[in-house]
Amino acid sequence: MKQKDLQRAEFWIATILYVISLIILISNTGDRRHPFEYYAFKNNGITFSYLYSYFLPKLFQYSIVYFSFLSINFLIIPALIKKQQSTINGILLFVLFIVMGLVISISKTYSSADLFSEYEDIQSAYNRFFFNGFATALWTVMSVSGYVLLKEFIFYLIEDGKKSENKNSQNQIKIDIGFGLAFWFVGLLLWVSANAQFEIILMWTLVILAGIGIIVYAIYLYLPQHYLKGKKFSHYFWQIVFASILSAIPICLIMLIMAPRGEWAAIVLCFHFPTQLIITLPLAWYIYKSRLANSNQIFNLKRDLGKSDASLSFLQSQINPHFLFNALNTLYGTALQEKAERTGEGIQKLGDMMRFMLHENVQDKISLTRDVDYLENYIALQKLRTSRSADIVIDTQIDEQLNNLQITPMLLIPFVENAFKHGISLQQPSHIKITLQTKENTLYFDVHNSIYIKPDNDPEKLKSGIGLQNVKQRLALLYPNKHELIIRESAKEFFIHLTIQL
Repeated sequence: MKQKDLQRAEFWIATILYVISLIILISNTGDRRHPFEYYAFKNNGITFSYLYSYFLPKLFQYSIVYFSFLSINFLIIPALIKKQQSTINGILLFVLFIVMGLVISISKTYSSADLFSEYEDIQSAYNRFFFNGFATALWTVMSVSGYVLLKEFIFYLIEDGKKSENKNSQNQIKIDIGFGLAFWFVGLLLWVSANAQFEIILMWTLVILAGIGIIVYAIYLYLPQHYLKGKKFSHYFWQIVFASILSAIPICLIMLIMAPRGEWAAIVLCFHFPTQLIITLPLAWYIYKSRLANSNQIFNLKRDLGKSDASLSFLQSQINPHFLFNALNTLYGTALQEKAERTGEGIQKLGDMMRFMLHENVQDKISLTRDVDYLENYIALQKLRTSRSADIVIDTQIDEQLNNLQITPMLLIPFVENAFKHGISLQQPSHIKITLQTKENTLYFDVHNSIYIKPDNDPEKLKSGIGLQNVKQRLALLYPNKHELIIRESAKEFFIHLTIQL
């Protein structure tokens, strides 16, 4: 949910609750049955007025709480967080506290006038009313402010996770814990507003915090291993039961220390186990499965995008007009020298390469033999281009027994293209060595070449090809945990070693 959507929901929820409170207040005022306050006034011999002793005090109390929530939640605290006019907003928060304290205190002097008889003098009664009123105002300001701060912290974690390129589980853990604490805090406000006993509030806190811990343990520690090992749901169920039993030990100890009456430890266990098994257990399972499905979907989209991007980049960088122009010039010169025998062979290889890219390059997997054929055609064309220079040594050792293995197309050619692009100089001695062999279902591929900086007038200098970074990305997406790429570079030589489990 976006922050604006949450703010809109908060406004309407608060407004609806406020309106419902007013409707209940009006209906109670018009009811023939007397409210509780009526009998309290009557027992103390004080005249009860529905307007001044019931309706108006409640109306002012509900209204000041409602408008204070709107002011703190939407205006004052967000401005303080953003450091916008901090002094003015700090003063507004203090004034709001004073006004709220006065309204609640004065309202109580009318709605709780029956309590005056319990004090020695009227001044003591007023002191107690105003103390309670300002205490309620302080608690309200602190509670709403804490809620806003917690909410802003959660949105900060979410936005920080979105901005991070390498979003890891630590960011997500913080977000999950933040949402769990927000749920606990909202429940805490409800219990406090209902004047619940301290033991109930403590029990709520301990059970919810235990649930947060179990959810984090299940999602980030146990379930990844559970799915990896292919275990059944029953293993997960008993694991959560065991975690619930372990967490029950510190819960009982804390309950015995904070609430000495022994029955509270038994009561908290009666709520702890059903909560963890009925709510926490399926909730953690659902969250993990949903995230796993989303992760798989994103992975597949990235893989398809990586393949499409790599194929497009390859077509743009590899089969470009400059390359075709060089190839055709080479074939033309060869035809003049050798009566067109090698020219026909070169044209055939070029045609095979074009057909490969148009038809087989779009497939998810192809025969390793076909991919190597393309590789050899490319090397053969490059040898034609460099055949006039005796200082250029191109050595290829490609295994012919490829065991009918399948491979994603265009994974090997970028390394060879990179070697010819940066490792060949027509003016200086150059060398390229390409080795490819297979053993069972493992492919071993090595490219070793010299390095030369291209002159400024070379059209290829500004072209980066598909780049090693692109190849790394495709390997990570297509062969996760099934490949090893080693790259070494010195001032004059470049070496890559690639191993793939096909």
